[in-house]
Amino acid sequence: MKKILILLLAIGALIGLSIYISTLFENEGQSDTELIEFAIKDISTVDKVIITDKYARTFEIRKNGKIWTDKDGGCITQENAGFVLDALKDIEFKGYLPDSSHANYTRLMTAQHIKIEIFQKGEWTKTWYIGPPSPDHYGQIMLLDSKEFGQSDIPVLMKIKGMNGIIEPRFFADKREWACTNVFSLSTEEISSVDVKFNDEPERSFKITKNGSDLKVYQQGKRLLEARPDMMFRYLNNYKKIHYNLQNFELTNAQVDSVKRTTPFVVLSLKETNGKTSKLRCFRISDLASTETDFGEIEDTNRDKFWCELPDGMLVKCQYFVFNPILLGHIYFPMDVSMLDTEDGIIER
Repeated sequence: MKKILILLLAIGALIGLSIYISTLFENEGQSDTELIEFAIKDISTVDKVIITDKYARTFEIRKNGKIWTDKDGGCITQENAGFVLDALKDIEFKGYLPDSSHANYTRLMTAQHIKIEIFQKGEWTKTWYIGPPSPDHYGQIMLLDSKEFGQSDIPVLMKIKGMNGIIEPRFFADKREWACTNVFSLSTEEISSVDVKFNDEPERSFKITKNGSDLKVYQQGKRLLEARPDMMFRYLNNYKKIHYNLQNFELTNAQVDSVKRTTPFVVLSLKETNGKTSKLRCFRISDLASTETDFGEIEDTNRDKFWCELPDGMLVKCQYFVFNPILLGHIYFPMDVSMLDTEDGIIER
């Protein structure tokens, strides 16, 4: 009986030792995992991301139904939110750094980093610390703090799956870069009238009115009887998707005021069927270097972009190829040819 008891105790000790060793290996595996487990496997559970950049600016995006907004529910560019989510899902381990470099990179990251706080189903789960690019610029040196594994103190190399490049550009906290660029997103049915006035070339000016299915086009106060209704509808259909290119990142407040005091080359006024009115004032951008055209004329304005004052007073940069379909009315309905120049790309200067 005594021998059986000793045998049972020995078996129990072996089982206990096995469990202990197994636990050690399991913890050792977690030690590695906590360094590299940055990815969010199910990004559908992500409902909030807070980005703090190197300049201590913070921007928060939140999931609101099927769209993403800022923390106050304001409109943000969905494409930028998509870039963030793709990074959360597709980030992967690239490699370990040499032990001798840990102290240096940790010091660099302490001084300057981008902080990404990730929330899933309303709870914080992970925080990324994005440091300098990897030596080959095909990845980023990063640290991880997670609810599951705790905070790592050893920086590692991470990359985006299937891409060679740095991760940092996807994460920015300047609210201007997140702002929705939408100017018009109106259906034909929502538009009552459009008045486009060219101050420097009034022969280009036109007005279109719509009352139900009755459309009329006017030039210098005279109705164009030969204008085709289908082309008028095609013109109005362009207002479904008009976006500006960039917010103002270059002009000071004084320079903005100076631009607004100049005469716009075109003013577009739109009235919706609900009574709302919008006015855009467009200003050409002067180029530092003048160029000579094929006709011997000297051009000193940007051929691609122009400044536009939005209805709320904000000055933004726009692209001609986006706005031409709503500014060049003669493309859609004929005007008095004797009053037009032979150059159709008037605002593409």
